[in-house]
Amino acid sequence: MKPRIQGLEKYKTETTKARIRLSSNELYLDLPQEVREEVAKELAFAPLYKYPDPDAKELKSAIASWLKLPSEEYLTLGNGSDELINYLCASLGTGTVSYPVPTFSMYEICAKNNLRKTAPLRLDENFELMQAPPDDSDLIFIARPNNPTGNLFLKETITALRARDRCIVIDEAYYPFCKESMIDEALKSEDILVLRTLSKIGLAGLRVGILIAPPEIIKLIDSVRLPFNVTMPSQIVAKIIISKYSYLIDNAVEIAIKERERIESYMKNMEGIKVFPSRANFILFKVLVGAKALHKELLKRGVLVRDFSENPYTPECLRVSVGRAVENDIFLEALDSSLRELV
Repeated sequence: MKPRIQGLEKYKTETTKARIRLSSNELYLDLPQEVREEVAKELAFAPLYKYPDPDAKELKSAIASWLKLPSEEYLTLGNGSDELINYLCASLGTGTVSYPVPTFSMYEICAKNNLRKTAPLRLDENFELMQAPPDDSDLIFIARPNNPTGNLFLKETITALRARDRCIVIDEAYYPFCKESMIDEALKSEDILVLRTLSKIGLAGLRVGILIAPPEIIKLIDSVRLPFNVTMPSQIVAKIIISKYSYLIDNAVEIAIKERERIESYMKNMEGIKVFPSRANFILFKVLVGAKALHKELLKRGVLVRDFSENPYTPECLRVSVGRAVENDIFLEALDSSLRELV
């Protein structure tokens, strides 16, 4: 085994079984029966013995229209954003890859997988960047809103990072929950690229990631993209939902935003925790009575949240996803009784 492989860590996620799982930032999307039947009919007659369209032309066209892009030449698709992050690390630059810490761990994992040097950028107590990237950093990943902190980095902060021969990738996985995008900048310049995903808007099982950039960049990424990387079922289902029923996604997002505000307001009045403002579909909170102990108490009550307490940049912190109203009620009740147990 090569030494560089031995030192790598795989992406970690919560796999603990629980009655209520609020650990993966999924959005509940309730598809009406007629939509489910339409999807089932299309899949039933799909020629699954054939390879899928390697360029996913019909799905790309639907997404380009949905995102109001000039044409499908301004985007390419991946098996989730993770695959696209890997391609970006493999294709853009040879210098140091930078990213805020804490943030989505796949930036570091993909950079190291591609033998790139990394330079984490520290955040201050308000989760704003407090550290400039090194001069040799030619690729920077910025999650906006950031995960797990939930904050939205200022455009002025991002503008200050721009430099000659440097690309800045804005990961807008949680854009629907804040409504602030940098797609316009990505369409006009080659040093700003935007990532989107269907995973956070109710279609996580399809694994469809989206890269938006000028055609020259898209051609470069497509030159290293693995063939048939988006499956036929994913192309079929995503095209139907995006082209005909995107309003269902919009409705689910608006419900999640209202639920986030309700949960955040309720949690701020609880003793024993400090809640950080969020523009995403999750809330990070610091536990003043021991994050591990609270995580355990919540599990006893059937509720799973994400434990970030071992991350040196989020000590004693847990993150809860915004679920359905009934799930959120159960979480708040479990949180209240758990805190009473510990305080």
